[in-house]
Amino acid sequence: MTVYLATVLDTPGETMLEPRLRAASGIALVVEDGTVVARTDRADARTRFPDHDVVDLTEGVLLPGLVDTHVHYPQVRVVGGVGLPLLDWLRERALPEEARLAEPGYAARVATEFLTGLAGAGTTTALVFGSHFAGAMDQFFPAAAASGLRITAGLVLSDVTLPEELLTTPQRAVEESVALATRWHGSGRLRYAVTPRFALSAGEAMLDACAAVVDAVDGVWVTSHLNENRDEVAQVRELFGVPGYLDAYDRHGLVTRRSVWAHDVHPTAAELARLAETGTAVAHCPTSNAALGSGIFPMRDHLAAGVSLALGSDVGAGTGFCLLKEALQACLLQHLHPEGAELGPAALLHLATRSGAQALGLADTVGDLSVGKAFDAVWVRPARDSTLDVALRHAADPADALARTITLGGPADVARTWVAGEAVTASRRTELENA
Repeated sequence: MTVYLATVLDTPGETMLEPRLRAASGIALVVEDGTVVARTDRADARTRFPDHDVVDLTEGVLLPGLVDTHVHYPQVRVVGGVGLPLLDWLRERALPEEARLAEPGYAARVATEFLTGLAGAGTTTALVFGSHFAGAMDQFFPAAAASGLRITAGLVLSDVTLPEELLTTPQRAVEESVALATRWHGSGRLRYAVTPRFALSAGEAMLDACAAVVDAVDGVWVTSHLNENRDEVAQVRELFGVPGYLDAYDRHGLVTRRSVWAHDVHPTAAELARLAETGTAVAHCPTSNAALGSGIFPMRDHLAAGVSLALGSDVGAGTGFCLLKEALQACLLQHLHPEGAELGPAALLHLATRSGAQALGLADTVGDLSVGKAFDAVWVRPARDSTLDVALRHAADPADALARTITLGGPADVARTWVAGEAVTASRRTELENA
């Protein structure tokens, strides 16, 4: 049993529309077997748990582990393609790099870099867009298991429009996906996601194959892209002969409570209604949407329709793994939207934590630091005398500290990350004390 002393900031409420920020200094979180068993103060913890280890995290702030609902494993080495629209970026940067993962050794190195990047940014749970190669996924899943992170991922499936080396057949897609899911779905903290690349590269037969995998393996998830770029949207509607992009997936039975669609920058009213009706979540990826010029996400329309939202970093079109940066960018872009949503610090923290847990069906386990939840947490403790350190030391109250953390925080400020009470990053405590 371990007692963690910290300024704890979390949002245990059910919705980001009226988020309840629970912010207090001097909190003692008592953790046993990876679960928070008591949430009290230092004096009470000393009385009730006198013989247990005490970890002092009182400098900086302690947040729930961040939840990334859209991020690409094969793209960590191509971050930074600013200035290219989606389809050009795919052709010139992303797809050539993804083809390199056909070589298992290369895929293994990328997997390590990717998972290290997630944990180092304070991400403890992620819905990961995998590789087009089953061999690369055979490298990724063991690395994900060893990392300790909560990972949902799957083989990426395409049968048209992409370079030949990235294509597969519907039959092979089913065989390889079912084999991977049988090995890894439900193994420890791993789950499987059926992953058509997007409707432009997954024809009717491939989407039928995706549905077959969903039917074959109980409890798997589905993820892909939706309404990201206007040219993409127009091509999908023409290719499938559908009024809305979502229809291409929906008529194959892929739009369900266990589906997460990335972007949705250009939805129709009918699509928003259908997303809400089915309980399907949307992963909002603000830095990617800005970097690729895809547009400003219509968040108010989604919220008004009752669509579940969460955050995604979308590495590598996004600008890094840090969901604090994504939360800040979401706020800034909504300010620029003529009908943007009002997003305060509590709503942004909810988006980056509890909203993601809800979207991934994990809200009973993670997303906040309540009693009974797993101790998935990130300690934001910036280097001494850095701008964020100065800002935190002069924060008016814990709520103000959250606003400053979202505004200034990044991976360099993450001192340690835990999943179920297990450290998944090396501690920077010695470095900080010697600074």
